[in-house]
Order: sequence, then structure tokens, then C-alpha cells
Amino acid sequence: LNIGPNKDTKNKEEDFLACLSKLHKIANYITINISSPNTEGLRDYHQKESMNKLLGRLDKLKKEKKINKPLIVKISPDIDRNEISGIIELIFKYKINGIIVSNTSDKNREKLIDEKKEEKGGLSGKPIKGLSTEMIKIFYKEIKDKIPIIGVGGVDSGESAFEKISSGASAVQLYTGMVYKGPGVVKEIKKDLISI
Repeated sequence: LNIGPNKDTKNKEEDFLACLSKLHKIANYITINISSPNTEGLRDYHQKESMNKLLGRLDKLKKEKKINKPLIVKISPDIDRNEISGIIELIFKYKINGIIVSNTSDKNREKLIDEKKEEKGGLSGKPIKGLSTEMIKIFYKEIKDKIPIIGVGGVDSGESAFEKISSGASAVQLYTGMVYKGPGVVKEIKKDLISI
């Protein structure tokens, strides 16, 4: 289950808390999405002070309501490298169970050739494959095997899944690959991974 604030909400933290409180029973794990480029101000939660406040409130609610579901933070591929250590410090402080690297990017458009490349919204799939893989490597250097990293961005084959795994991901997610190749891509990826 992926939780985050509505686009037009006045208090983003309250939306996170309401979602966790009301929906945790139907989830296997809960993703705290602080990284969508389509929600104005959401990525401000990558800043240490804002993230500390949000994770602190979610942790308090989790304890009060005895919510026993894993929490995972989904981060942006566009963050400043200097923010990474602070993010990891808070993830350990609040015993977050994993990290998803990464959401879509609102950068990295210069190499695209389509005339629609300047449209608003996050880029997914192949245009962010290298960017997300590089971020996985950076996070893995500090996290090691203490918590799982879920790799996302350009996964559409066994080769691209293996690239994420060999960079430090414990698991992968895909979306754009399924849009273009259909759900059968999962079987294809598994077959490719066996041969790799």
C-alpha cells in the first residue's frame, strides 16, 4: 500500500497519518511516498528536519495503535547526494523496514528525443534506469544488508532486474515495463534471471 497526501491538501502530514491509521489492516507493507514529483512540496520531506517530524509522528501513531506492518520509505532519484546520509540516519532511527529507490524523475530529459519531453510529470522507465541504479549503489554502500532496498526504474527484462539486484537491491518493482510489455513481462524476467 502506497500512502501520501492529496495534491490539494493543506496539511500533508495529516494525510499520511490518516492513511496509515485507516488502511494499515489491508496492507502487507506500507510505502511512505515522499517522492512524487507531481505533488507540490512533497519532496520537501527529503530534508532532514521535515523527514524527522513526519517519521516521528508516523512512529508515534504506529506505537499508539499497535500497528505491526513494515514501513518503507520511497525516495526521489533527484535528491542531492548530501542528503543521503541524513535520510539513512532517520530511517535507522525510526526503524523503517526498507527503502524504495526510486520514484520517477522530473529531471534527466535532455537526452530524450520526443517533442513531448518537456511535458510536466515524472519520467519513468528507461530514461531513469541508470539514475536509479546509481542511487541504489550509493544507498547500498551505507545501508549494506541492514534493511532491504527495493530497486525501481527501467526494470523491463531479466538483465535490467539483475542490474538492480547486483547494485544492492533485495527486490525490484516495475510499472512502465508492464505498461509496454504487459503482465507477461514478469514471467520473461524470471526466465531471464534463471539463465543469467
